[in-house]
Amino acid sequence: MNTSTQRKAMLSLEETHEIDEAIRIVPYKKAACIEALKVVQEHRRWISDESLREVADYLQMSAEELDSVATFYNMIHRKPVGRHVILLCDSISCWVMGYENIRAAVMERLGIQYGQTTGDNRFTLLPNPCLGTCDHAPALMIDNDLYRDVTPAMLGDILDKYS
Repeated sequence: MNTSTQRKAMLSLEETHEIDEAIRIVPYKKAACIEALKVVQEHRRWISDESLREVADYLQMSAEELDSVATFYNMIHRKPVGRHVILLCDSISCWVMGYENIRAAVMERLGIQYGQTTGDNRFTLLPNPCLGTCDHAPALMIDNDLYRDVTPAMLGDILDKYS
């Protein structure tokens, strides 16, 4: 078995099916690269170097070309993350509306800084330049769940939803 075949075989059938669905709606395979990365990340939580090479091979592009896409988008994780990723908006609107208090409370409660994961692998905390909800700042997102008008008092109830 050659290296290319070994890599392709490592993508699961479910992953390849979902990637194929993304490919069907674009004019050429490479145009599905972000969706393909999102598919693999959904299944594996992050994009390892090996995963990146597998996806690149499947899309018939170089690993370097795909890595340049993966590292450009802050929602593609190129290192391991916890079961739940917290994106804390640090836009100007959130700063004005109390971002610093939220940041301090999250970091204190979880015992981590930006880019770190809790010891139980439950949460990873990342800054985000905008969550698109400036009229309800401060905001944070956990996985796909958006929380608006967040106060430090709300954090316990919010975080407790995620096991």
